[in-house]
Amino acid sequence: MQQSGNILFSGVGGQGILLASELTAHAQLAAGFDVKKSEVHGMAQRGGSVEAHLRYGERVYSPLIEPGTADILVAFETLEAARYLPYLHENSAVVVNTMQIMPPAVATGAMRYPGDVLDELTGRGIRVIAVDAFEIAREVGELRTANVAMVGAMSIFLAVSPGVFLDVIDRKVKERFREVNKRAFEAGRARVQAMQ
Repeated sequence: MQQSGNILFSGVGGQGILLASELTAHAQLAAGFDVKKSEVHGMAQRGGSVEAHLRYGERVYSPLIEPGTADILVAFETLEAARYLPYLHENSAVVVNTMQIMPPAVATGAMRYPGDVLDELTGRGIRVIAVDAFEIAREVGELRTANVAMVGAMSIFLAVSPGVFLDVIDRKVKERFREVNKRAFEAGRARVQAMQ
């Protein structure tokens, strides 16, 4: 667990990446870190890539993560994990949702979806933690909590107690969704703990 670091969130529009990065930023702030965050929405409304950069530490001056310096990549879709490969270094951890969302070129048959994305990452010596966030979301009873399950899975690598994240969920999530999101966070965290 690091006292400073760079977390890159990546995925496809509509997966809840911005809420996930927001919850993580507020948890880091509550834990006493300085935090800077930046979001790139891209063509999110058309299923395009979305990314959020989050940097934390004693003092942070810029929100943007330089290539080769991301300590954690939280990829909400398998192919998005490969897209951000240039941002990783030899000690990076990749927490990746095993869900596959077909890009338009694949959906129209112009290209094929690569079947070896996770093998490509692990073959480069990168630590890969594959999580079926949608299975977790189904288990807790709300598919829209897959993003918070991913936050729970990623939280294992941060020097922030789970209770801080749960307090942030209490403050930042609408009341009717709080409890199910807290269950998703705890289930995502437990899933990765069981892999360790």
